[in-house]
Amino acid sequence: MSKARENLKTARRIVIKVGTSTLAHAESGKLNLYRIEHLIREIADLHNAGKEIIFVSSGAIAAGMNKLGIKIKPQTIPENQALAAIGQGVLMHIYEKFFAEYGQTIGQVLLTGNNATDEHARENSRNSLRAILDMGAIPVVNENDAVAVDEIKIGDNDNLSAIVAAMVGAEVLIILSDIDGLYTANPLVDKSARLIDEVPTIDAEIERIAGGAGTKLGTGGMFTKIQAAKFATSNGVTMLIINGALNGNLRRTLSGENIGTIFPKR
Repeated sequence: MSKARENLKTARRIVIKVGTSTLAHAESGKLNLYRIEHLIREIADLHNAGKEIIFVSSGAIAAGMNKLGIKIKPQTIPENQALAAIGQGVLMHIYEKFFAEYGQTIGQVLLTGNNATDEHARENSRNSLRAILDMGAIPVVNENDAVAVDEIKIGDNDNLSAIVAAMVGAEVLIILSDIDGLYTANPLVDKSARLIDEVPTIDAEIERIAGGAGTKLGTGGMFTKIQAAKFATSNGVTMLIINGALNGNLRRTLSGENIGTIFPKR
């Protein structure tokens, strides 16, 4: 077991990011309630074990589309903002229900790029997140897509989760993906592709093999995860990419098992 994975066992403050591809069924685009409930139960149990968890969730636009019966994601900013506003309420209702069933209290935090770039706004955001943690609750974070425009958008929740992890001084950031981690090539088209266990340095070759967009419902592909890893590791946060569709993966990862791809902090 590598030193970076050994250190996961004692990590206390952890950011967990879940993407739309994990929250929604690929075929229908509707929310995968089975997966959501099992994920929340696992997060609740980690919290019961004494971990401080910050939960960064995508999926607001997909939830809004599901609520209104829209099959194809709109192209205009106002339509996507409207869907985000509708879907954010849907997501929080589901999260509140499931977290409450497992005895947990959550608090919603919506951020924009201004919260990351403006010193005063960043300090206020940090204080708010830490206050929620101090109260024994779990912050549920998303970008404020309902009002954000290009000038203040972070753009994807992979990078948002890295910003949040650095902001709160988290030890670990875990990004839940729809594949097992970073491969040497796209495993869907190259059968010889192998999973990369550890990436000590993010160089041009790593960025090259991570190229490509995300799913039709999401905004981020592997490249945004590599961007997030560069930011996280340079700010003292160890990051992992693991498969979010497998029950128990979070617990096994934080027990030091060889799951996914790890990017050790610098």
